[in-house]
Amino acid sequence: MSESRPSHFPPGTPVGEHYTVEGLVRLAEGRMFYLVTDARPDKPMRKCWECGEIGTPRSEKACRSCGAAFKDRRFLMSARWESALFEAYEAYFAKGLSHPGLASPLDVFRQAEQLLSIVAYNGEGLMIDEASPLPNQRILDVAQRIAGTLAFLHVNGVRLRALTRANLLISPDNTIRLFDMDVVDAGDVAVTNGLRGAEMVSVGELLRRYCDVDSDVLAEFMETAENGSFEAPSQFGRAAEQRYETAAAAVYRPLRGAMSDVGLTRQGNEDNWGWKKLSERAQLFVVADGMGGHDSGEVASMIAVQTICRVARANEENVAGIEQVEAALDNAFQTANNAIKEHAEEKGTDMGTTLVCTLLFEGRTAFVANVGDSRCYMVRDNKLIQVSKDHSLVAKMVEKGRITAEEARNHPHSNILLRTVGTERDVDIDIFRVDALPGDRFLMCTDGLWGEVEDRDIEAIMVQYPDPRIAARELVRAAHHGGGKDNVSLVIMTVP
Repeated sequence: MSESRPSHFPPGTPVGEHYTVEGLVRLAEGRMFYLVTDARPDKPMRKCWECGEIGTPRSEKACRSCGAAFKDRRFLMSARWESALFEAYEAYFAKGLSHPGLASPLDVFRQAEQLLSIVAYNGEGLMIDEASPLPNQRILDVAQRIAGTLAFLHVNGVRLRALTRANLLISPDNTIRLFDMDVVDAGDVAVTNGLRGAEMVSVGELLRRYCDVDSDVLAEFMETAENGSFEAPSQFGRAAEQRYETAAAAVYRPLRGAMSDVGLTRQGNEDNWGWKKLSERAQLFVVADGMGGHDSGEVASMIAVQTICRVARANEENVAGIEQVEAALDNAFQTANNAIKEHAEEKGTDMGTTLVCTLLFEGRTAFVANVGDSRCYMVRDNKLIQVSKDHSLVAKMVEKGRITAEEARNHPHSNILLRTVGTERDVDIDIFRVDALPGDRFLMCTDGLWGEVEDRDIEAIMVQYPDPRIAARELVRAAHHGGGKDNVSLVIMTVP
């Protein structure tokens, strides 16, 4: 995004006519989320949220108009700063639309060059705090809720740029509602048929990431949406409903967990991650940390993850035995590397990415491959072991005994990488073979995690939370507590 993240509102800041900031609760790409209250001692009058009356003195206990008793109220406030979309969202608010799938704003106003949107808060959570995977039934329920809500918006002339996890609000009863969307048009006539499928690309990508690696059939269905196969939300919703009976009944063991987060200081997220069922005998888990100019890092990491998953799956058909896995994995890495390089040359820009992956073969051999400083750890017998080796200047200095590992964490050249994917035509890849034992857990992560959280603390979290989804969430939280200076992405895989 071209506009940088503004300073956040400190607790106690008055906003609008009726609200006071209680605290900043979450950051997302292009968003800051706050809890606010209607406590405004600086205002002589108080608003009644039952009838809308604004003329009751603050000292009184009930509304002069409707008689409703006053009580302290809390709200969720979103702040955004991409000014090009302000007017369209204000036009959407002016429509006053109501739908079970919408958390409709109670108030929208501008302050400090930000657009602030207020919704009632009753303990809701944000989808950005949900680790992958989710149960199939949950994914299909969300798919149908999103499809029905988007269809309603289209009928009422509202069109979105895309839908992200930050636009999904989870109510205490676990229902999903859309809120604070990136509206690009809120006209007086229904969205034309030719434009009704645009948002489905982002919906497919969003929901595919919540599919378990074993749920390859459902993931492939979401990929069809991601590839633009649905012309309207209603078409997507019907297709999801047709898969409900068979797919929703599938239940998978809690063996995987993944999350990606923008962190506390970055404007955008240049990390990417993915997992892919290559065959009945092989699964691939990948994490990448992109780098480059404007948007280039995000593109590089996306190309890396998509390409390595696609090529590894194609290669798996030609792997006769375990001795051929390394060559197939090397080929997938090289293909991803050259795809990024070709894209960079075509666009005339510099881009690259780190890349780390674990390929679990026949449930007993793990092949760990990496380029750069995204890491793979293994937890065995409650001990954290680093499997991969960093391709960085400070790692080389530690190896030669010039600095200690602790000094490397805060070294001024800690960001200099000696190898990355996509910067040269061919790249040297480290591949490690691990004889995996049942219960071993592999953690792949970007430096947004290990750079903020000490290994001993990563170990403690992994040991304390055996459920990979919970561990993923707690690791992201620990990265925030450590400073959150970078994007953080991680994938956890448990050997069954």
